[in-house]
Amino acid sequence: MSMTPATADIRQFQIKRAVLALWAAGFLANALYMLADPLSWYDAIAGVPDTGPYNPHFVRDIGVAYLTLGLITGAAALRLRLALPLLCTVALYLGLHALLHLWDVAAGRLEPDHLLIDAPGVFAPVLVSALLAWWVRHDHV
Repeated sequence: MSMTPATADIRQFQIKRAVLALWAAGFLANALYMLADPLSWYDAIAGVPDTGPYNPHFVRDIGVAYLTLGLITGAAALRLRLALPLLCTVALYLGLHALLHLWDVAAGRLEPDHLLIDAPGVFAPVLVSALLAWWVRHDHV
């Protein structure tokens, strides 16, 4: 059975929506963990204790930021026509967050090996979000 161009487009949109929904779920899961059990999150995430003493309010503040990222990414999944600016917003926040980590290393507040520790949780999400924004750049559904 071959797909018509319209059927192929619908399938592509469904795949994009599913991928964006999964990305949103990751942000939301992290946010809920930070909000519900900030000490456990602080102790569980590699490199976090290196950045300063535990502060439950600060962890929850960041949890709210990640909740916002999850909601924005979820909105992108629901409205592909708005996904490009929404995902660019997510990538902007994550990029600025990553620059802060680079600055801390450059200023000597963190050791250079911290860049490797931060790679999966700080630098990779910027790349993934930017690639997702690029992937949906022509979607107007």
